[in-house]
Amino acid sequence: MGKKFFPLLFAFVIFIAFCASTQIVKAEDFHIGIVTGSVSQSEDDRRGAEAFQAKYGEDIVKLAIYPDNFSEELETTIQTIVNMSDDPLMKAIIVNQSVPGTTEAFRQIKERRPDIITIAGESHEDLPEIASAADIVANNDFVARGYLIIRTAHELGCDTFVHISFPRHMSYETLSRRVAIMKAACEEYGMTFVLETAPDPTSDVGVPGAQAYILEKVPEWVEKYGKNAAYFCTNDAHTEPLLKQLLAYGGYFIEADLPSPLMGYPGALGLDLSAEAGDFAKILAKVESAVVEKGGAGRFGTWAYSYGYTQSAGLAEHAMNVLKGESELDDLDDLIKAYEVYTGDAGWNGSNYTDVETGVKLDNVFLVYQDTYIMGDPGHYMGSTDVEVPEKFFSIK
Repeated sequence: MGKKFFPLLFAFVIFIAFCASTQIVKAEDFHIGIVTGSVSQSEDDRRGAEAFQAKYGEDIVKLAIYPDNFSEELETTIQTIVNMSDDPLMKAIIVNQSVPGTTEAFRQIKERRPDIITIAGESHEDLPEIASAADIVANNDFVARGYLIIRTAHELGCDTFVHISFPRHMSYETLSRRVAIMKAACEEYGMTFVLETAPDPTSDVGVPGAQAYILEKVPEWVEKYGKNAAYFCTNDAHTEPLLKQLLAYGGYFIEADLPSPLMGYPGALGLDLSAEAGDFAKILAKVESAVVEKGGAGRFGTWAYSYGYTQSAGLAEHAMNVLKGESELDDLDDLIKAYEVYTGDAGWNGSNYTDVETGVKLDNVFLVYQDTYIMGDPGHYMGSTDVEVPEKFFSIK
């Protein structure tokens, strides 16, 4: 009996050594953490994290929320993210959106636990800065979209593009660079480019004052720029009143800054989408039907599947695939494969971020975008993800 036992024991030891050497990882051997804003501030981001947790279970997926007033509560924000690394089984931490403090939190995590994969979704901090601490960063493609949004407006017959923002946002490199690209694209397509300023919702007037301004100004703008003008705003709070008035007075809306069928449309249309929660095919169908009913067919667009939702769930899915050895962390095709799990028939594209000041391409920073969906009867994708953006637009600043 002893002679039979030892060969079996030896074989078992060899098998364990093999598993260790090939780093075979089972799902139950690791945890994935996702940190988002609250439902009141970033509902899509949070719902995406919850969907991923529902898919894989609370035993594996751990969630946390950073403060609503993250700018004023920087230390709490940092600590909330860092606390995830106290879990000895934690192997990947995703933050979406990556608000100020994420870079510092990732630095502290890497000092304590270099084995943890750190992933930043939609960074509010400078991309080269957060890229120095995160393993990968994924932001919406402000470069390609700066061109593609204008191209789509032109294809729909628009002759004017109205960009609405305020000084704080225009101080961000990503947003100011996108404006420059949009202006250049308008010149390319023979369109008029207009800059309009609206109150910052974080200023003394607050969200109500900022929204009241948009409600009041849109009829004047439509009168001034005509019904073939397309409008774009950089702030979520401005989106709902803008959509409401464009539906009433005329004009086009290609897609939101961070596009989703839930961005502005439910409030502007007076829709209750609680029954459709989490099902973006049904959400889009209901929004689209209401847009068409109000005469907006062919004039209003979005991403069919929420960007914020997809970032939380898709980045976590990518981390899961990497930990299982099925994907490469810094492979764009693998990242898009993870997004597509949550976005049905919508196409994706993207590229690496290039620092326009230094000309250096960052291999761990991806700029991504989903195809634009224009609502109608029937609606249709614009094929934006198949368009090759002219190289010159990548160096405009």
